[in-house]
Amino acid sequence: MATKADSLESVAIVGAGAWGTSLACILADRYRQVMLWVYEADLVDEMIRTRENATYLPGVPLPPSVLPTSVLERALVGQTFVIFVVPSHVFRRVVEEARAYLCADAVLVSATKGIETESLCTMSQVMRQTLPPVQHAALAVLSGPSFAREVAARRPTAVVAAAQVPQVAQRVQEAVSGGPLRVYAGTDPLGVELGGAVKNVIAIAAGIVDALELGTNARAALVTRGLAETTRLGVAMGAQAATFAGLAGIGDLILTCTGDLSRNRTLGKRLAGGSSLADVLSSSRAVAEGVNACRSVVRLAERFGVEMPICRAVHRVLFEGQEPREAVVGLMTRELRFEGD
Repeated sequence: MATKADSLESVAIVGAGAWGTSLACILADRYRQVMLWVYEADLVDEMIRTRENATYLPGVPLPPSVLPTSVLERALVGQTFVIFVVPSHVFRRVVEEARAYLCADAVLVSATKGIETESLCTMSQVMRQTLPPVQHAALAVLSGPSFAREVAARRPTAVVAAAQVPQVAQRVQEAVSGGPLRVYAGTDPLGVELGGAVKNVIAIAAGIVDALELGTNARAALVTRGLAETTRLGVAMGAQAATFAGLAGIGDLILTCTGDLSRNRTLGKRLAGGSSLADVLSSSRAVAEGVNACRSVVRLAERFGVEMPICRAVHRVLFEGQEPREAVVGLMTRELRFEGD
């Protein structure tokens, strides 16, 4: 039986980091053309010449149907399905630039995991502020436990597509599912986005725990209490508690806190090993979203009156000069309480 996805011949992905490039490679199995917008013009030339994104996803060949371009108009004109995968700190600017080229009836998906530092908006909220109301009903988000390199290697992966309009979530599900990638549909985009953002902060803490060799007991406690923090914030902001028990919540949290491919966990390990935040950030072109997310999450917790001691401890390590081991001691010596508090 044909699905709506079968009517799509071309899709566009805005952002050629590891995750955007990986999605392009997977979707190339199903679509005649995948337009991939790349910010760096010199990288476009290299990708066309070598058929590889050696900067962000080395060793993974680009299928012939993936067409890199640094011209946003070329990537977007005529496209009815667009996935934005640019870092959160440039998301608003890119969407504003893209607005002139987007079809009025296009399904627009954010696959970016982060919270805007200045406005404290999620990426779908940024799109609502930036795009005309006629496009709001067709907005969706895509998130879940999905290391880009494993997806590109065609290893089984499950994620969730969420939209306020159920039919839009199902359209994304149908358009993206296939091969190693299984997409579940949901109707809580806020919860999905918060899960994808806060887990990066908790992953920094997990890296610290691992580097200090505090043990698997400590990591299990951290993941569990990190999920509690995320759920508290999400519910206070209007998300559904059940979302955080799913792929975008506990699923992504487990992956990012335990996987060796996690940039945020790696950042935490390097901080606990004595590196400065500036040195860690300058050593890689890939973005560790947990750093910006930490600022935003702590401010959101203050705004909504939610206690988030792990995220607050990470903030002290990142921005207030606290030593990682001292932060751990502070968490362990907090006032005793009931687990549900």
